[in-house]
Amino acid sequence: MGLYKHIGNLWKKQGGELLKLSRERMIIWRKEPVTLRIERPTRLDRARSLGYRPKSGVIIVRQRVDRGGRKRPDIKGGRRSKHARQIKILDKNYRAVAEERASRRYPNMEVVNSYFVGKDGLHYWHEVILADGERPEIAADASLSRITGKRRRALRGLTSAGRKSRGLLHKGKGAEKMRPSRTAITKRKYRKQSKYYGQARF
Repeated sequence: MGLYKHIGNLWKKQGGELLKLSRERMIIWRKEPVTLRIERPTRLDRARSLGYRPKSGVIIVRQRVDRGGRKRPDIKGGRRSKHARQIKILDKNYRAVAEERASRRYPNMEVVNSYFVGKDGLHYWHEVILADGERPEIAADASLSRITGKRRRALRGLTSAGRKSRGLLHKGKGAEKMRPSRTAITKRKYRKQSKYYGQARF
């Protein structure tokens, strides 16, 4: 069994000494900043498989995200019917939110990918791999060159976590109303219901 496979199996089991180590880490991580750049990945096997390389222009960030739902600010005036509720429907997973926040913290870098490292009753932690697409080392790397020329991938839902939240990892039967996006499909539906649909406008 190779080293990375052995590390992966330990993370899957999460028992014994690793469980104790994980709890000790949580105590330290809770006191750290929400977004923290770290020297080396906690899960080396996962980071390497998702594109991490220990080279210039690539960094790792540990991002903390609060668990639970989201709320809008208190409503003090009128509102349209779409905003009737105070609970905010995100339609995003924790990993996508973590990638967006890390991307905003490092605006000159693009999100390559991310992975889960821990959770407790209040928070989720993910480590986000970021790379500077303008550096020649990144452009020359076959596994990282795909981010060159791309801007704000995480904020546009183009990463793996973003595509999963948008339902784009599902193809074929049952996914007819996922493309090009759920919003576009909804708008098209209401356009077809309009009495002016199909009529020429002058």
